[in-house]
Formats: sequence, C-alpha cells, structure tokens
Amino acid sequence: MDETLHPNTTKTLLVVYHSMTGGTRQMVEAAARGAASEPTIRVRNLLATDTQVADLNADGYIFGTPENLAAISGLMKDFFDRTYYPALDHLSGRPYATLICAGSDGHNAARQVARIATGWRLKAMADPLIVCTHAQTPEAILAPKVISSDDLARCEELGAFFAAGMSIGVF
Repeated sequence: MDETLHPNTTKTLLVVYHSMTGGTRQMVEAAARGAASEPTIRVRNLLATDTQVADLNADGYIFGTPENLAAISGLMKDFFDRTYYPALDHLSGRPYATLICAGSDGHNAARQVARIATGWRLKAMADPLIVCTHAQTPEAILAPKVISSDDLARCEELGAFFAAGMSIGVF
C-alpha cells in the first residue's frame, strides 16, 4: 500500500526498556503517552527481558535504559545480544529514539545504543534524551527514582514528535 495515498495507515511504535529503580519506566511511560496521542500510532511497551525478535516487527522504536556503570543496563544489553543478529538486515531505515536515565552523565549509554542502531541501519530521529538524577551514593543510586514533571514533559514531547513523524511518513 502506498503511504502517500493512505497516510492514516496504523503504524506500530515499539518501546523496549529496562528499569531497575523506576526512572526509566517513568520516562518510557511519558514518551508512550505522547506517542499514543497520535491516533494512527499503536504503541507497544515491552520490558527488554520480554522482547523477542518477532516483536521487532514494528515501524519505529524507542529504546529506554538506565546507565549502569557507564553503560546500558545488563538487561538491555541482553535484549540487544539476543535480537541483534536475527534482526540484522530486517530493520534497515526504520526510525528510533533513545531515552537514558543516568546518575551523572548518560552519554556512554547513548553511544552504545547508537552503535547498535547503526549496525541495524536504523535512523535516529532525535538526539538521545538523557535525564540526570544526580544519584551518586550507593543509597541514592539504588533508591526508587522520581523523574521531575519537566523531564517527563520532555519525554512526552519526544513521544508525540516521534509518533507525528511516523504518522505523516516523515520518519
């Protein structure tokens, strides 16, 4: 079906994430809310541990991860390890975005996701959205997180932007 003739065709946005202390989960839920505001987008939120290769049959992706020890979380790495080669050459050209919940920086985790996405030949539709919680002590790092309303609004805006672009065929 020609998208230019039928721009309202429903498309699927797959959100794959891991969250240990709730910060990334809040960010992902906000992005999904924003994306769900677009009536032609079906949003699927899946935990990284539950995501299989067949789930990657989607029109776009948001990957959400905490940064742990200057890297993506182990369970996000496991998701990519399990799905990377079986999905290779099947995802080319699809759009993606990244959400990172970090204690101090987040850029290394964003670089890791970008390298994996490059291998899959995905196209970044936005700069990685990194929320810094400033958690620096073991107690603060392991404590449940509460993401600010301003940061959640940024996540929701990213989801709405991403879904609008998918809906009209820009992405």
